[in-house]
Amino acid sequence: MLAQEVIRRKRDGLALSEAEIDMFVAGLVSGAWSEGQCAAMAMAILLRGMSAKETVALTKAMTRSGQVMDWSGLDLSGPVLDKHSSGGVGDKVSLMLAPIVAACGGYVPMVSGRGLGHTGGTLDKLESIPGYQIAPDTELLRKTVQTAGCAIVGQSADLAPADRRLYAIRDVTATVESMALITASILSKKLAAGLQGLVMDVKVGNGAFASTMEQARELAHSLVHVANGAGLPTRAWITDMNQVLGDSCGNALEVREAVEFLAGARQEPRLLEVTLALGTELLQLGGLAKDGDHGLRLAGDALHSGRALQHFGRMVHALGGPADFCERYTSYLSAAPVQQIVKAPRAGWVQAMQTRDIGLIVIALGGGRQRVIDRIDARVGLSNMVQLGQHVEVGDTLAVVHAADASAALEAQQNLLGLIEIGDQPVTPRSPMVERVGNGAEAALRLNW
Repeated sequence: MLAQEVIRRKRDGLALSEAEIDMFVAGLVSGAWSEGQCAAMAMAILLRGMSAKETVALTKAMTRSGQVMDWSGLDLSGPVLDKHSSGGVGDKVSLMLAPIVAACGGYVPMVSGRGLGHTGGTLDKLESIPGYQIAPDTELLRKTVQTAGCAIVGQSADLAPADRRLYAIRDVTATVESMALITASILSKKLAAGLQGLVMDVKVGNGAFASTMEQARELAHSLVHVANGAGLPTRAWITDMNQVLGDSCGNALEVREAVEFLAGARQEPRLLEVTLALGTELLQLGGLAKDGDHGLRLAGDALHSGRALQHFGRMVHALGGPADFCERYTSYLSAAPVQQIVKAPRAGWVQAMQTRDIGLIVIALGGGRQRVIDRIDARVGLSNMVQLGQHVEVGDTLAVVHAADASAALEAQQNLLGLIEIGDQPVTPRSPMVERVGNGAEAALRLNW
């Protein structure tokens, strides 16, 4: 069977057989499929789509392309849980949620990824911490989860290796938005991580891959159905991404915000609401909370007591970072040499922002990749971001640009002014929690794995 013939079948809108999908995945791992062939297949899948049966086959093949973690030998005292986001601008929820759940008795082996398209990547953020190992060996990963309660890491070479290659290809070939590829990519890693519960954060809006509720619902239901059918209890929340989440976007800047969030010094309300809501779902899925109110109290106490910050610090140190990172994070996180305030050109209320384009500004500053081989500048990005509904006067701060040089800062400043709309009418901020996809789908599909 020739690779080009398999690509041709999908290009022409035909359903692929399990054998053809297995061949594609095997080619990803072995290198038998070239970069061009893998990119062509990704584009054909994006344009032609995949049926539920094809998506299940792709997820299964990618899961078994490497090892599946087994936590039974560690005698953990709580459930193995995780959360995943479909990607957004300023979305640093994972950095706080993993230690919050750990502080409540869960264990979180969070396999995360790098930035895709206009969105930031959790691994890119954590690499701004000196010494932090995003790719520990299995022994160190297991030890970190056991002692710190959480470990946010990248894919090891033998964990869903097919996804590792496809993930990088999607980022630079405009194929990030494929529902089938998103579902298979996310769930292959989560199933391989040996989880007992998963909550999905599916973003919707002008800064999300799913710009409409129809797309977001399609992705949320796809993830919930396939995961639960595979025996992994999963729920999803559709959350708003029509503005930057939190008040910063950029790698080191977001780590700083996360530490200050965990320390109670800086908790942007929308970011707090999303983090606690997703944490509540995980605690219920893992049997650590009897209902939503109980889960919210547990998550809130873990955060406000400082226990979650302690777990974050333990994780950073266990994975090679400084032992005193949480106490001296400003000394360890590099700062951009140029910081430029973007001032409001008029008075009024912030009506809207073009969130995707704001994410692209961060990439243009050097905070993301335009090619697979690009190096990221962890220092750059935006901070002090204005929020929708906020009233500003002329000269008030809309954001602060953090750049490597003055010309880049000026370009970002000029571009950002065109992406934030200020009007004369007040705007009532909406909850970021849009819709829940839960129990009704959990028993809807049972797959033969």
